[in-house]
Amino acid sequence: MFSFEIFPPKKDGSIEAVYKTLDGLTDLKPDFISVTYGAGGNTPAGCSTREIVCIIKEKYHTESIAHLTCVNSTREDIDRVIGEFESCGIENVLALRGDINPDIPPREDFKHASELISYMKQRSGLSFSGACYPEGHTEAKSLEEDIENLKKKVDAGAEHLISQLFFDNHHFYEFLDKARAAGINVPIEAGIMPCVNANQIQRMVTMCGASLPPKFTKIMARFESNPEAMRDAGIAYAIDQIIDLAANGVDGIHLYTMNNPYVARKISKSVESVLLG
Repeated sequence: MFSFEIFPPKKDGSIEAVYKTLDGLTDLKPDFISVTYGAGGNTPAGCSTREIVCIIKEKYHTESIAHLTCVNSTREDIDRVIGEFESCGIENVLALRGDINPDIPPREDFKHASELISYMKQRSGLSFSGACYPEGHTEAKSLEEDIENLKKKVDAGAEHLISQLFFDNHHFYEFLDKARAAGINVPIEAGIMPCVNANQIQRMVTMCGASLPPKFTKIMARFESNPEAMRDAGIAYAIDQIIDLAANGVDGIHLYTMNNPYVARKISKSVESVLLG
């Protein structure tokens, strides 16, 4: 399985940016494209997650998954979203709690993604995916505790998991062994983010808690002042990661494209034979 993640344009963007991204990705024939959560008020008109997922299915004839967060949603909000999804043929949802904004008190209806999955499962015929964290969620006391919470997502109805980004495959293999030992037997895709911008990666690492192995930090130190070299080195590192993961029988690769078709194409073409083999 090989898939991509894209995100809606920012408030000052346009639908043309979405088309440009999709034009550069869909001929690569991914198994699906996931779209990160963008509520209507935070995206330009016509560029919400739901609308982009519909474009992917209807215009590009590619399967898609809509991200949905619940930290700031009521049950009534989720009921409305279910109706919107089903009315335009959306079948797949990546259920997430979402990041807690310190300036906006979270709602009390859904405190965890497992609760969102359970609620929607009872009220719809949608299929659900969940997120997992090879090095443990930043709020979990341990990887073991985080895997216990992950099992709750699967027990609630998650049929497929996508991992947070990581840069050391050994962390993923350790996580996978522990997840399987805990009785989590659904497909688990490895989330890979190419390091093409050092500042961007530092921000992402700060947010999600992924560690940076020495080989990776050397690449950043050596090439961060040379954007083209940083891009090419980051692509090469991601390709190495994917080849190793494929050799070890990973269920799939989910490539965080950052809406950059050039990078996604370079990686996809380089690993195509490996993933098909």
